[in-house]
Parts: sequence; C-alpha cells; structure tokens
Amino acid sequence: MSKIYILLFAFSMAGTALLCAQQTDSLLTIDRIYNSSEFRVDRQRPVFWVEDGDAFVTIEPSGEGEDQLIRYVSRNNRKSVYLSADKITPKGRDKALRIEDFTLSPDETKVLIFTNSGRVWRSNTRGDYWVYDFDSGKLQQIGKEFPASSLMFAKFSDDNAFVAYVHDFNIYKEDFTTGKVTQLTEDGNGDIINGTFDWVYEEEFGMRDGFSWSPDAGKIAFWQLDASEIGTFYMINNTDSVYSKPVPLQYPKAGYDPSSAKVGVVDVNSGKITWIPVPGDAVQHYLPAMQWVNDDLLLVQQLNRKQNELNIYTYRPSSGRLKKIYAETEDTWVDLRYPDLSSGQWGNNDFLLTDNNSALLRMTETDGWRHIYRIDINSGAQTLLTPGNFDVAAYYAITGKDIYFSASPDDPTQRYLYSVPLNGRGKMKRLTPESFSGVNTYNISPNGKYAIHNHTDTETPLTTRLIGLPGHKTTSTLVANNKLKNKLKTLEFPSVEFFKVNTPEGVEVDGRITKPSDFDPSKKYPVIFHVYGEPWKQMATDTWIGLYDIFLAQKGFVIVNMDNRGTPSLKGSAWRKSIYGKVGVLNTNDQALAAKEVLKWDFIDKERVSVWGWSGGGSMTLNLMFRYPGIYKTGVAVAAVANQLFYDNVYQERYMGLPQENREDFIEGSPVTHAKNLEGNLLIIHGTGDDNVHYQNMEYLVNELIRHNKQFRMMSYPNRSHGIYEGANTQRHLYTLITDYLLENNGME
Repeated sequence: MSKIYILLFAFSMAGTALLCAQQTDSLLTIDRIYNSSEFRVDRQRPVFWVEDGDAFVTIEPSGEGEDQLIRYVSRNNRKSVYLSADKITPKGRDKALRIEDFTLSPDETKVLIFTNSGRVWRSNTRGDYWVYDFDSGKLQQIGKEFPASSLMFAKFSDDNAFVAYVHDFNIYKEDFTTGKVTQLTEDGNGDIINGTFDWVYEEEFGMRDGFSWSPDAGKIAFWQLDASEIGTFYMINNTDSVYSKPVPLQYPKAGYDPSSAKVGVVDVNSGKITWIPVPGDAVQHYLPAMQWVNDDLLLVQQLNRKQNELNIYTYRPSSGRLKKIYAETEDTWVDLRYPDLSSGQWGNNDFLLTDNNSALLRMTETDGWRHIYRIDINSGAQTLLTPGNFDVAAYYAITGKDIYFSASPDDPTQRYLYSVPLNGRGKMKRLTPESFSGVNTYNISPNGKYAIHNHTDTETPLTTRLIGLPGHKTTSTLVANNKLKNKLKTLEFPSVEFFKVNTPEGVEVDGRITKPSDFDPSKKYPVIFHVYGEPWKQMATDTWIGLYDIFLAQKGFVIVNMDNRGTPSLKGSAWRKSIYGKVGVLNTNDQALAAKEVLKWDFIDKERVSVWGWSGGGSMTLNLMFRYPGIYKTGVAVAAVANQLFYDNVYQERYMGLPQENREDFIEGSPVTHAKNLEGNLLIIHGTGDDNVHYQNMEYLVNELIRHNKQFRMMSYPNRSHGIYEGANTQRHLYTLITDYLLENNGME
C-alpha cells in the first residue's frame, strides 16, 4: 500500500469518525439525560423582597462555595453582599450554615435561616433555625435545647422581639434577648396536632404552616387537628434490616372521616387559648385558611365535607364575635386557590386584601367563568373586577389602583400577565409583551414596580428575568440557561405543533404533537399518547417539552398530549367541572374519542399505539388500556390509582362526592373494575414507599389481572415514594425500563 493511499485512507477514517461523533452528540441517551449534568437546568433560588420591593435578597455561593445572601437593587440589578458566609459560620465550626430558606424580621434587622432539614410527608419542613442580628452581629441558634432538625415554621413576631415555632406538635415562643422558651400549647402528641397539619391537609390543601402571629404580636392564631380517629395505613420497609419494619401513616381514605379541625387564638403572655366557635361538626368540615386582617380581626374559611359550600367568617378575639360575611355554593365543588400553571401559590389559601384591609379578593366560577371579585369584609358586598367570557388563571398582587393577574383569553395553552383597575370600572390590559409567547409566571414586588418573570415555551427551557412594571422592561436576566440552550442546539430537535380535534360527541380537545426532526408525512410513525386527564394538570401547554420527549422523538416516535374535559384548562367552568362524579369515565372517553381522530391522520401507524402516564395519568393509562383495548396496544402506568376507594378523601370526594351516596360511581371509574378487558401489552410500575398513591393499588390490580389470566409486566421500586426518585441510579433505571418496554412492543429495538 502506498504512503499516499495510506494517508488518504487515514483522512477518510478520521472524517468518518468525526461524522459519527457529531451524529452521536446530536442524539440523546438515557445516560445523557439521567446520569450526567450535561443538560442541567438552572433555576432561580428563593427571593425575598426587601425595602418594599426596591431590592431583593437571594441565596448564592461564595467564592469558596458556601452559602451567603446577596442583595440586588431592583432598578439596576446592582449586586452587594447582604450577609456573608463568615457571618453565618457558628463558633467552633469551619463551614457556614447551608441556607435552605430564610426570612427577614419585619424591620429587616434580623435574618432567620432554615438549615439541616428533614422530611415530613413530601417536603422538608423540619430542621434547625438560626438568627443573625445585623445590629449586634450575633449569630444564635433558636430552640437549641431541642433535638437537631426538629423545629418547624419558625417566624418572627411583628414587634421583632420573639420567634415562634412548632416542636413535636406544640407551639413555642422564644425571646431573643433572654433566650427564654415558653410552651404555648401542651396537648400535641401526634394525634392532637397543633400549629401544623396531617398528611391530607398538606397534600390536598397545600397546608403545612399552621400558625400566625397577630400584627400586635400579642396573640397567635393556630390550627388544631385531632387525627386520633384517622385510620393507619402501613407501608413496609423490607430492605433496611433483617426483619421488615412497618411504616405507619395516618391517611383518611375516601369515605372515611377526616381529622376534626378547629382554630384557636392563644394569648402569648397569659397562655390562655380561646377556640373560634365555627359552627357545624368539626369532623365534617375543613378549615383550609385563616389569616389576620388587623390586631383584632381574623378571616376564617370553612368548607363542608363535600367541598361544595364555602363560608367565610370574621372573628374578633376581643369580643368573641363570629360573623359570616360570604357564602358560596356549587353543584360540583368550590375551589380555593386554583390548580393552574401560573398560580405559584401552592400552600397559601389566604386572600389578597385591599382598600386598607377593608376588602378581600375572591375568585369564583358562579357565572360560568373564573372571575375575580372584590368583597367588602364588613358588608359582604361584591364587585366584579374581570367581566367577560374568559377565565382568570390566578391573581398575583395588588399595586396602587390595579390588580395583576394571569390569563390567556385567546389560547388556553398559554399564560400572560394582565392588569385591571380595582374599582371594577376599567378595562383589562395585557402587560406581557408579544415576544414572550408561551407560559409566563411572575413573583411581583410588594410595591408593584418590579417582578421576577419566568418564561418558557415548547422550544425554550425556563428563563428568569428581573423586570420593571407596568412597562415590562427587562432589567437583567437572572437565569438564562444559556449552557443548556446551546447544548440543545446541537441536538436533532423535534418539531412541535398545536392542534384541535373534535370528537363525535362535539367536544373540542386541545392537543400538542411532537414529531421527529426528519419527519416525513408519507411514512407511518408509532405514536405515544402521554396522558394525565384529571383536575390537577394540563398537558397540552406551550411549555418546554423536556429532554425525554426529545429523546423519544429521536427514537422515531410521535408524542401526543391532549387535554380532555375536567382538566384545568381556561375553557370555562362547565369544561372543568363536567367531570364531577365521572372521574375515570368522562375523561377517559374524551381521550379515547380524541385519539381515534388523531389515528385518522395518514402518518400515524394504528398498529403501534402506546399510552403512558404517572399518578392520575397512570390511572388514565389503565382505564384506556382496559376500556378501549381496540385503540391502545401498549401501556405504561406509573404510580396509578387502581381503585378510587383507596385514595385520600379530600381529593377523591371533591371530584366524586361521598362513597356513602354514590359508591357505584367510584367503582365504575376505577381501572381495576375493567382489568378483565386487557388485550395489549401492559407495564405497571410503583414505589413500595408511596405515601400518596399506596402500593396497595398495585397489588390489588395485580390480583385482578391474575384472576382473569391477563399477562402483564410489573416493577416495584423498594421504599421509593410517589416520585420514584430516591436512591442512586433510580431515575436512570426507571426511564430505561419504560423506554425499553416502548421500543420492544413497537418493534423498534
């Protein structure tokens, strides 16, 4: 072989290797997604507005990688150190405290730092608290006499003299100056819960922090729950010792009574507790919100057991007078804070107050659309602020004479910022510029002049900006995710389109379709329907599609997301609430009929139709596989509710009624009822430590499938919770399992 030929051959091989490397780099793998930081998504750390919004403070690493607090001027994003790492390094330690969260005292002279946290239910809400005093330069631990990681929800009094917190289901206050600790409740023991909540209040009402200082710092209002009659569900830990260990969980199943709930007011000086005389059976109602209006006025919200009646009361501690100022009823259910892409208010059912705290804002759907009303606290008089045939997604803040809220009157897949006058006589105005097409969410400063603006669309990961309002001018980009965006440009990126289909029943369903980058309409493609379909999630949204959908499209799949009736789309109250009493029936029917319309498209291979979903989407997957076996050939159901009677009472009864009255509807809507109809390929996946949708659902379904001699595959993840993420390599393993199953059963191995 001549030297010239050898040289040409070497160049050719090098070029081929380079081309192969480039092609490989353009394709995702499970390992690249779940076993590397190559496509890491950056997010803005928690922001605390200071100086009425003219500045904000956030957590950032120091040069040595330790946490510190940084102050930014809202007008120009000028940066300065607010609290350095060395100031929050306890004596005798060589590292600063890790700041997991923080708050400032009302006068902004002290910082309360939350660290060393531990998990309670699904969130890390217990931990250690330290206070740094700017005036004295002193760092001190709060509640240091108690075991590590055992305090919850510590907060400053408005006079800046005390911190109150929960420990072992009781409320304490602590004096900064003397260090004296005073126990304010005595009966908390796990069955009696003071100042925090049981599992179901946290999961379904977003309620964790269960007490609040009065503005004059003389009283604390707090919840007390009596969970002594709640049934205990036992999860089993088989892996951490030779003998298995039961993991007890107080969990009220559908049809079983919830914890009794009441609100008390404790005088922090005398320790005297007064219980607010909310009428009715304390076991047959929920108290999902309580807030101070002024030193001597509280607002209390009460829902009946069916959650179709909301009463709002005022209560005056000085006189003991309770007054109902508002009542709202629905044939279906009454929402509090609404499940929506743009709410950002999970865990806060309080009202926005206006007119010097003489009025509150409430969203209702009594006229067929979700609108904001101003309600006079004294008289109960109501003023409609957002008239028109459109839905408000969420409201954010009151500023001057306007309220800022989220809506998208023309396209339910998107969200934008609007303002409207508080007097009810002005027109709504869109503030989000046209250039930010997609979904936009906001954290607005107290003075309404600035906001943290989050934007995403199908092709763009989350970008966070600091903006001025009402002009929406960008001051700076806080989180650009440029590294991720540049990496995405190197990939074979799919095309994403939105569509609408009409079912034979006249239901218009919104959808989103993701197609391979080399899509050829003359070819036939396998389709994956990614589903949810219940009242807590919308799927066909103008948000970033994510790496896994990009990966599936690169494998040659078409991915379809559709929103049936009952999902929280901005299409009117009738759309959202038509699912009442029909979960598992109406939503499944809409999905199946819409899928039939999609399957009419020439490029869809009707013999390679898959469906998958998680949680409510897992239930939807099972129902579709069992009820419509002629459509769906392969299904993957993760963490699914197989029997609606096994799920919690607050969620299931809200959308289905009480099993004591219509048990047959719960049975009809449950996937397990129809398991005998399975014809296709089914993979069911569940974590044995799922405290939300219990592993019981998996085993109950497995028994039914075996009884009817239906073949299937199953995968249990030991001690993993509802998100199936705990433990090394878990997500990588999970998504490898799902992917291999989809490829195998669509002839794409």
